[in-house]
Amino acid sequence: MNTPTPTPSPQAAADARAAALVRAPIAALAGYVPGEQPQGGDWIKLNTNENPYAPSPAVAAAVTAALAGRTLAKYPDPVATRFRQQAAAVLGIDPDWILCGNGSDDLLTILVRTFVGPGAALRMPTPSYILYRTLAGIQGAPFEEVPFERDWSLSDAFTAPHTAAGDVVRLAVIANPNSPSGTLIPPDSIARLAERMPCALVVDEAYGDFAASNCLDLVRSHERVIVTRSFSKSYALAGLRFGFAVAQPAIIRQLEKVKDSYNCDALSIAAATAAIADQDWLHECRSQILATRGRLTAALRDLGFHVQESQANFVWCTHPDRPHRPLYEGLKSRGILVRYMHYAGWGDGLRITVGTDAEIDRFLATLTSLLAAT
Repeated sequence: MNTPTPTPSPQAAADARAAALVRAPIAALAGYVPGEQPQGGDWIKLNTNENPYAPSPAVAAAVTAALAGRTLAKYPDPVATRFRQQAAAVLGIDPDWILCGNGSDDLLTILVRTFVGPGAALRMPTPSYILYRTLAGIQGAPFEEVPFERDWSLSDAFTAPHTAAGDVVRLAVIANPNSPSGTLIPPDSIARLAERMPCALVVDEAYGDFAASNCLDLVRSHERVIVTRSFSKSYALAGLRFGFAVAQPAIIRQLEKVKDSYNCDALSIAAATAAIADQDWLHECRSQILATRGRLTAALRDLGFHVQESQANFVWCTHPDRPHRPLYEGLKSRGILVRYMHYAGWGDGLRITVGTDAEIDRFLATLTSLLAAT
C-alpha cells in the first residue's frame, strides 16, 4: 500500500516558491537570529548587552534641536560631517579616517560587501559573533572559522593565506573584546597577526570602551587594519543605531563606494555627535558598569560558576555540575532574560549583561534560588 505524500502547508508552499525566485545563497541561508527583545512587561534584560543607564542628557537636547525647522524634510549629510569632526577631536585623528554607519552591523555589512564574494573567503574566530558568517552567506562567499586556543588566543593558523578548502582569504574579522567570552587579545598580539595577514583585518570593538586597551593606534601603523565601534553599548544608544569605522583614508574612500547613499539619519547623527562629545558622562557610566561587573563576577564564582575575566559589559559563565539551559529557562520564567549559547566543540554557557545594581541583585537572588531548588 502506497503512503500518500503529505501536502505542504500554504506557508511552506509559499516559502518554496519564494526560494526559487531569490539568489541561491539567500535561499540556503538560515539567517541571523538576534537576542530576544520582548515588547512590554516587567522584564530584566540581561541578554543583549545594552547599557542599563540613560544616555547623556546632551543627546536628548541634540535630538530636540534637530527636530526643529525642516531637518527631517531634507536628506541628512551623507558622510555625517559634524560627527566625524567631533569624533576626530576626541580620538586624535583626522575626520577623513572615519566612516559612519547605521550601527556597527551596517559597517560590517559594508566591509564584507567590499572585500569578499564568490571564491573570496571571510575568516573569523570561533566561538564569536555569528553574524559574520551570515554576512558571508549573503554575499555567496565562503567563510572559515578558526577555533580560539583554550586561553582565548589565536594561533598562526589564523594568518594562513588560504582556507583549508583552498579559497583565498580576502577579509578577517576579530571581535575584540570577544563575544561571548568577553576576552581581549592585546594590541601587540593583534599587530603580530596583522603583519602576517594576507588581507584586510577588521577589529570589531563594539565593546572596546569597556576594555583596558584598544587597537585604534594600530590603524595608524597598519594600512590593512580597520577598527569598528558601536554606540549601542557604551553610549546607551542601542535604540538609535549608529556606529563608525576607523581606517586609513584610502580604505575609507573604497568603503564609501559601497555604503548606502544616506545610511545615517539626521537624528542619529545629531545624537551620536552629542554623545561622543560628552566624555565625562562616558567615563562615569563606564566606571559604574565595571564596578558592577566585578561584583557580578565574584558573586557568580561564589555560586560555583567558572567566570571568564571579562573586558566587556557582560560576563560568560559555565557551571561544572548544573546544566545551563534549565537555568536560562528558569530565569526567563521569572522575568529575567540572559543569553543561552551553545558552540560546537566548546559546549554551552550563559552570557549575562551587566545591568544596574538593582537588576543584578534580583538576578543573583533568583539564580541562587534556582540552584538551591535543583
